[in-house]
Amino acid sequence: MWRSLRGALRCLGVKVCRRSALLVVLLWLASWLFLNGLVFVHRNMFSDFCTEDKSKEILQRVCAEYQQGVLTGDLCEDLCVAGRVEYKRCLYYENGKKVMAASWRGVPVVLKSKLENFSSYEALALLEYQDTAGGEEELSPLDVVFYATLEIKNSLGLETGTNLTLPRLWGQKLKENERTYSRAELASLWALLQQEEYTFLRVLQDLTHHVAKILGSCGHFYAVEYLAAGHAWDQHIFSLDELTLSPSPSPWSGQEKTITARDMVPRVALSFLEMVEHFENDFSHSLHLCDIKPENFAIRKDLTVVAIDVDMAFFEPKMRDILEQNCTSDNDCNFFDCISKCDKTKNRCGSKRKNSNLQVICEKIFRPWFSPTLLGAKAGLPLQVALQRAVQECAEIDGGEDAKRSWAVRKQLQDLLVELIQEDTGNQGEGPEHKTRRVHTARDQDGANGRFPHPYPCF
Repeated sequence: MWRSLRGALRCLGVKVCRRSALLVVLLWLASWLFLNGLVFVHRNMFSDFCTEDKSKEILQRVCAEYQQGVLTGDLCEDLCVAGRVEYKRCLYYENGKKVMAASWRGVPVVLKSKLENFSSYEALALLEYQDTAGGEEELSPLDVVFYATLEIKNSLGLETGTNLTLPRLWGQKLKENERTYSRAELASLWALLQQEEYTFLRVLQDLTHHVAKILGSCGHFYAVEYLAAGHAWDQHIFSLDELTLSPSPSPWSGQEKTITARDMVPRVALSFLEMVEHFENDFSHSLHLCDIKPENFAIRKDLTVVAIDVDMAFFEPKMRDILEQNCTSDNDCNFFDCISKCDKTKNRCGSKRKNSNLQVICEKIFRPWFSPTLLGAKAGLPLQVALQRAVQECAEIDGGEDAKRSWAVRKQLQDLLVELIQEDTGNQGEGPEHKTRRVHTARDQDGANGRFPHPYPCF
């Protein structure tokens, strides 16, 4: 009996030990998985986290390369020597793309670069050729124009023969300068041209006031004007409070009427319509916006709408290449806000866009703006009802297929918005005058940019 009891206890002890050992192993495995999970999350989520130390470290590295003669730009001296560029905060940092708020000589700016390090950009082949040739040949302005033109073509999808901006505007500046360019200047230009957003803004800012202005650069970083960006959570999209940070002039200062958020909406809507017209008709090719949302637009103090995020903006030739893909249904032909139809006989998406910039703006921005919920008691007024119907028609029209009807809808919206402004102000002449004043002050911003020095052409 005692022998049986001892055997049972021995058996029980073994089972308890085995169970304890198993629990220890499982606990160790769980701890190992947890710790590795933390490391993985840290590396993938927090390594790109915006921090002040990281941002200042990047700018210090830029200045070190400037002092070494590796890179240059009209912003470098103020950033690295004179201390006229003051870092404020990090706005965005992901996969090397760095966006920082700063102040340049007291003016708010945004510093941007697609890649964190200057060395991450592809080197200019001309410089490598110079090295193999013993550095005897100097690069002429025409060499710079030629290579820059090719990069513009590749970046924007434009043929150089139809692009009327680069050879005439940039080439003329280079010819007027009549000098050769240092390795640092050419390397910096090449790093900038490899950034699609920079190329896009730099080409268009001389042709329209509806894109953000590039104010200067240092190596691969470029400074863009600070603007009041839109917010999806704000019922008015743009906040009047943020306009105080914008350096552009205000049209309602002095003796003019103090503007309210409600007054702002129809004026900004008019600027949206003007922007649509610019992008469709004033370039060699139509410009398509494929990611239309409040965060991708901003306004200046004069209430001019500005496209600030153009990563998803494409000229017609590139837009056709993007849309023309294999398909089995129309859903396969949706590229964000740019859509086309599927030809099921060929299983191929059409290269022509079915909708339009105007249609998407009406759907995503105008319809919430002029909804009965937001308007409240005014929603039932005849003018507001007519405006809501016009916005609804605009949002439903296939603007890419019916250009004549699309033009008529846009004209109706414009007339209703002008009438709404006149009704709100009680001044029948203010609508057209405001439009003229708005366009004029937006273009005057070019003159305001002249306060920044340009030792060599700002590319």
